[in-house]
This record gives sequence, structure tokens and C-alpha cells, in this order.
Amino acid sequence: MALVTLKGSSERCPFGRLSSGVPVHQWSRCRDQPKAINPLSDTLTSSSTPSSMGTFDSEGNYIPRKVTENDLPGSFADAIEGTMVEVEDGQVVTGVVVKIDRDEVLLDIGYKSEGVIPSRELSIRNDVDPGEIVKLGEQVEALVLTKEDKEGRLILSKKRAQYERAWGTIEKKKEADEMVEGLVIEVVKGGLIVDIGLRGFLPASLVELRRVRDLAPYIGKVLQAKIIELDKNRNNVVLSRRAYLEESQKEARDGFLSNLKVGDVREGVVSSVVAFGAFVDLGGMDGLIHVSELSWNHVDHPNSVVAIGDRVTVKVLDIDYDRERISLSRKQTEKDPWEVFASGHEVGQLVYGRVTKLVPFGGFVQVGEGIEGLVHISEMSTQHVEAPEQVVTPGEELWVKIIDLDLARRRISLSIKQAAEGGELAEEYRKHFEVDEHGNWTAGADDASREATWAEYYSDGTLIEGGQAEGAPADGAAAEAAPAEEA
Repeated sequence: MALVTLKGSSERCPFGRLSSGVPVHQWSRCRDQPKAINPLSDTLTSSSTPSSMGTFDSEGNYIPRKVTENDLPGSFADAIEGTMVEVEDGQVVTGVVVKIDRDEVLLDIGYKSEGVIPSRELSIRNDVDPGEIVKLGEQVEALVLTKEDKEGRLILSKKRAQYERAWGTIEKKKEADEMVEGLVIEVVKGGLIVDIGLRGFLPASLVELRRVRDLAPYIGKVLQAKIIELDKNRNNVVLSRRAYLEESQKEARDGFLSNLKVGDVREGVVSSVVAFGAFVDLGGMDGLIHVSELSWNHVDHPNSVVAIGDRVTVKVLDIDYDRERISLSRKQTEKDPWEVFASGHEVGQLVYGRVTKLVPFGGFVQVGEGIEGLVHISEMSTQHVEAPEQVVTPGEELWVKIIDLDLARRRISLSIKQAAEGGELAEEYRKHFEVDEHGNWTAGADDASREATWAEYYSDGTLIEGGQAEGAPADGAAAEAAPAEEA
């Protein structure tokens, strides 16, 4: 650079000596600088040079003041580039939460801009409040979904990073046949969703040792379960809490079964009612009462006999030790109504009943609790009968005579026309009517006396199903319904 000496002046530029000249670009600075005043001398000394300025060497070359040390290993551009984080789609990164909004969270991962985590990508739970999932300043992991979207934003997902981490843990637990633990976060069709780091499905049939109908109370509970199915490609994880319970209670169950014997009579509580029967908690295990073993009477559906929570007495019919299944019977702890009926009735006796059903060949009449007999069409009247409807109707109550009683086959044959001829009353009716030594009804020779007898019978309060007094005619025609007196 060319140096120029200022002529005609004995003054020195405050930037240094002018013996060798001052660079042209410093002229203005020399002109603009105020003259330094020294009361003892009209010349400037080197000590008057401002310390904040640069200096000149012995040859008059200007030396700029050193501002800082150059400790960078490379260029400044390289240093800036080195502070930037490189990210790729699918990469798991770590950052600090710097902002929380209702719809998104901003995460500083050291990239050229903050990453955005949409609220739907924060948690495996649905409709969550971002403020409940993360806090300002919290360090979290996130997976890069899109390096740059249409708006130039870096899109991240916290739940997918969690998902990737969880899969490795879940796979190891499955291989080791270990339990997993998680919070129940949702009820879906057919079961529960459990948060085990990812969404695990727990079928309703595998929540307890027996099927549970109402799953709502499990929301918010922490459950332990076994992994029974795992498929990462289909994002499918199926859990079983029942398997965990069976394993954890195996010792107690084995002890219970070893003390249980076929023929034992136990008390239990109905724990579940299904179409084919009812399950009973015996205090250590559940046993099944098949619908055919609920009652001696015909059962259309088990819930017509028992309900959840009922205490019942049952008899052990069978024990399958390998499958840990217990078969029970409720009806065998009660008296067989057919045996009770057979022990108190004989062929030739008159009983009172209600027509329950008509068929082409006759009609069925209920003559006791759970006891029905058949009146064949030929036993309905002394006259020829084309159809049972010509003689009786369902719901009608009338007297019938027992003409056959087969306990082994549980069949009773009845006759309407023979009942009209009179006969011996069954034992349960005799205390309500005047009978002779053979049990034949003798009281009342006219309709008025018969009505009085029936009125006394009603007042006794003996009722049968349907609200009618036992033995009372449904239509009030007592005279026609009562058996004919013996001559």
C-alpha cells in the first residue's frame, strides 16, 4: 500500500509517526482527530497514543489491535456448520421442550429451526392435553417424520419414538415369557387398550378368569398381563391377563382341586350367567352349572333361574384335573319334583291342573310345580273330538284323573272324561273338601253348597301359580269343574 507524508506541518498524526508516511485511507481519521494538548510540550509523545487503537511498527506499518484469539480449528463457515444438527427422516433425536400450544409442541433439537410435534403425535392416547404429556424444559425423544414439510417445518413424533423404543423391550419380554404392566387407557369393541409403551389389546374374554361384561371400571387401572401375540408388521400386540392370573394362582388352584371330590356339596356365588349355563365361584375356582342341571323343570334361559350374585348350593358332578374344569349341578341338591309327586299320588286319583299347551293329539296339563301330564284327545270327552280346541283352551283350569304314572320315563297320562265320572281326590285336596273314607268328595248336593265349599277353599289362601287359589276354576264355574259325586 502506498504511503503519503503530510508536508508543511510539524504535527504528528495521533495514529503514529509520519516519518514514513500515513496510509491514504487514514487521512480522514488524522484530520478528524482533535489535537492532543500537552501543557509541558508542544509535541506529542508515544505515550499519548490511545491504547484502544492499533500501533505502527519501526518501519511505520500499521498494526491493528488484536481483538480475540483465533481458536477455531477450521474456517468460520465450518465452525457455524459444525453447530448445526443433521437429521434424516426416521431418525430418533433428543431435544428440549421450548413451547407448548394446544395443537402442538416446539422442541429444540439444535437444528436450524425448532421441531414441531403435533398433539396427535405426542401420545398413544387419543385427545390428550399437550400440557399433561410434556413440560417446558423437559428433555424428550422424538422421531423425525418429515425433515421439511410444505411450510418448511421439521415435523417430529414423540409417540413414534416411544413406539420404537417400546418394541425392542416388548420383544425381549415376549422371548423371555415375562409379564408386562400398563395403564388401561381406553375401552374398545371387544376389550381394552393398555399402554405398555405402545397400544396393547386385551380382549374382554382374557381380562379375568371369567368373561367380564362391564369393562368401564378398568379405565385408569394398572394391569399385569402376558403377551400372547406380537406382530410388528401389523402393529398388533395381544395381551392376556387371564394367563397371568392362572399362572400366579396355579398353586392355590392345584390345592383347591386336590381337596375337591366328585359328589361334594358346596356353596358358592353365581359369578356369570351365559346362554348355556351359569358359572359359580366356589371360593378358589369357578365351576359350570350346565343349563340342564339348573332345575328339574324346563329352563328357557339360565337367567330365569339364577342371577349374578345369587348364593347357590351345588353338587360336584365331574372334575377335569388336566383342563381344570369343574362340572356342577344345582338341581341335584333339591328334591326331584317327579319323585315328590309320585310319592304323594296314585293312579285313579283326581288332581286339579291348568292347560298349558295344545297339540294335535291332545293337551298338556300342569298338575304340580314342574309336573305336566298329557290328556290324549281320546280322553277329553265321551263324544268324538276332532281337535283339542273343541274341549279345552290354554290357561283353562280343570279336574283330571291320573290314569298312568311312569316315574322312570317321567310321564303322566291324564283323563278329563274319567274325571267327570268322579273318583278319589288326591291327598292335598282332601282337607278342603268333605270326603268319605275312600277320599271321594261328598259335601254339597247342589250348586249353592258347592259354591260355599269353593269359597271356603279360596279363603284358606292356598294359591298356585297365576294367582288363582289352588283347585279353583279359572272361570268361576265351580259346579262344572268339581268332580262328580259318587252315588
